[in-house]
Amino acid sequence: MAQVISVVSGKGGVGKSTFVANLGKALADSGRSVVVIDTDIGLRSQDFLLSLENQVFFDLIDVTSGNCELSEAILPVSSVPNLFLVPAAQFSRVRALEPKKLRKMLRELKERYDFVLIDCPAGIERGFRNVLASGSDSFVLMVTPDDLCVRDAERTLQIMDAKKVERPQLVVNRLNPVLIAEGEMVPARSVASVLDCQLLGEIPEDPVVYRSMLHHTLFTGYRCEARDAVYRIAHRIQGESVPFPGYGLGKRSFWSRLFRPHLKEVEPLDNH
Repeated sequence: MAQVISVVSGKGGVGKSTFVANLGKALADSGRSVVVIDTDIGLRSQDFLLSLENQVFFDLIDVTSGNCELSEAILPVSSVPNLFLVPAAQFSRVRALEPKKLRKMLRELKERYDFVLIDCPAGIERGFRNVLASGSDSFVLMVTPDDLCVRDAERTLQIMDAKKVERPQLVVNRLNPVLIAEGEMVPARSVASVLDCQLLGEIPEDPVVYRSMLHHTLFTGYRCEARDAVYRIAHRIQGESVPFPGYGLGKRSFWSRLFRPHLKEVEPLDNH
């Protein structure tokens, strides 16, 4: 059965858009048809992440405003069979996106694709609230394991609860196993407990993620730990039972303790 999944975040910079693009590839690689919708009006990014920045002619606002047919705005991702994009408008205002028309468009897309992934604008302003009113089947909240991001996520959850939308599942990004083992960073399951959300996935900090962006490619096209983490999430979304690695929580062997990465001490500046 087709699903509309909206990925939200309380603050920007947590890796949400990059995650959505790579999750789209992971789901498409399993043989599912997937369309990504970029709803970040004025600050679109999915066209760049999916290497379609030079192919955008019509966008989401063109569709909802009646300037084009939905099929005219859907772009196939040539490097990933079964993956498509409806890009955001780059020079429009958020108010141009009407929730009622977005809901209508989503109903049409559910008839054509197995998964509809919505990349929601970061924060809790109008763009976020438009997506809350869009009739999504489920939500995924993305956070990083730091107090500021968790606090913003708590506020995001308050708004979602007030709107009576389904409680989101949680993805914790940029986990550092060494910092977790040393007690400086909280593990993913602790973040899920604080936010009272079901843990959907945990993604470790991985240099391949940024390197892939420098090359304008998806990190799921490389052998790396972040790729494995996203594919585990894709399997769980499809109903499969996949164990969690529990980054930083497992019992370390003698050799892993002996050759663990050196953790540089943080030295405060002497202001005297």
